[in-house]
Amino acid sequence: MSHAMPSMFPLHPKIDEQLALAFSANEDEEEQHIQKVQNAFLYYGPYACQRLRRTLDYLNSLPADDQRLLSKYRAHLDCVRTCIDRNQAVIRQILRERLLYPADGSSSPTSEGDSEFDEPPAHVRHGDMDQAQSTLKLIARDWSTDGALEREQSYKPIIDSIMEYYKPSDYELNEIKILVPGAGLGRLTYELACLGYSCEGNEFSYFMLIASNFVLNLCDYENKYVLYPWVHQYVNNLRREDQVAAVRFPDVCPLKNPPKGNIEMAAGDFLEVYKTPHSYNCVATCFFIDCANNVIDFIRTIYKILVPGGIWVNLGPLLYHYSDVNGQNSIEPTYEDLCIIIESVGFVIECSRSGIRTKYAQNPSSMKQSEYQSLFWVCRKPGPYEEHCGKMNSKSKGSKEPHDLIMREDNDMDDAIIANHYDDGNADGDEDAIDAQNETETDDDTVATTPQT
Repeated sequence: MSHAMPSMFPLHPKIDEQLALAFSANEDEEEQHIQKVQNAFLYYGPYACQRLRRTLDYLNSLPADDQRLLSKYRAHLDCVRTCIDRNQAVIRQILRERLLYPADGSSSPTSEGDSEFDEPPAHVRHGDMDQAQSTLKLIARDWSTDGALEREQSYKPIIDSIMEYYKPSDYELNEIKILVPGAGLGRLTYELACLGYSCEGNEFSYFMLIASNFVLNLCDYENKYVLYPWVHQYVNNLRREDQVAAVRFPDVCPLKNPPKGNIEMAAGDFLEVYKTPHSYNCVATCFFIDCANNVIDFIRTIYKILVPGGIWVNLGPLLYHYSDVNGQNSIEPTYEDLCIIIESVGFVIECSRSGIRTKYAQNPSSMKQSEYQSLFWVCRKPGPYEEHCGKMNSKSKGSKEPHDLIMREDNDMDDAIIANHYDDGNADGDEDAIDAQNETETDDDTVATTPQT
């Protein structure tokens, strides 16, 4: 957004003069929002202890024999309280610099007179507290050895595709500009920059921005800090130790291991910040595109900001975060619909796959494991001549179906009726059956920022 201070990995505004005036007019409102996020972090401990206290109160009300049988469980709850306190201590470290405030005037939120709240801070809601707790899980996902498997599932296909398209042997990588919208805690952005690309992450959530700034700019050696990201999970624990499992971060210290390529983090709404055409060679989205009210807005913006010949690499499910949210509008196109939309906007789909098994901020020891069957695709923005030829031929060329859908012929009359109902108007009357599964299960406890994800 509009408030930024220089750092090794800068959070910088990408706004023209007109937008800068608009941000300046809303400066007070923006500072209030940042303060609300920081207040939610500061209220983390008391909020988490409220849940713990309810269990303890009920435990104390049980008959003496029951309490005796639960003596080890009571000791475990004491350990839970200790872990909450230690998480709050790390949060105080995360908040020790107000990077998102102007340089002139604001004191540190951890200075004297500014401490945790005993009562809920003004304007902080349950949703804000859920995001504060989820931020701890996302630190584990992006910046600990415990999150290595999830990063392998989600980030490696994106990185491999970019390296295949922009080969180090064929390009000066520092001239290849990559944008990562919904960058979250910044690990994908950092990994791409380590390969030599000029990489920029964009994030809307101040929960994510504050935490990513801490890891990228303030952690001075590996595994310095310890978090207990699963301490809020009271159910589906096989062993007591699973709830209070420790996670060390960062597994890699960006200050000690600076990337070869340029890296930046930009704050703001993707649709508002990125309006300049032909600005990036690649856009990499991971658990992001379903964070829009209208996913077509995202697709059009990505197409606009790519240079001709640039690529869009995407991996993630179609959770559609605004679906069924009160006061929010949402459309939820299927994978089949998205393929048609993507090509209609002008992209060439180079490759696409479904059924990519991915987890998102999951407790590896939990008895409940949620997993997405994610989508993956690489799309290319045509060059000027190719784009012109595509427009000339668009009237005579039908939209492609998703490349990996299972197509079959079936003589069964009922299937024929269904196929005809969904026919897109082709005269040959082929009967298509679609077998695509986007998601196996959604973990309600995970707040995706993705990411936003």
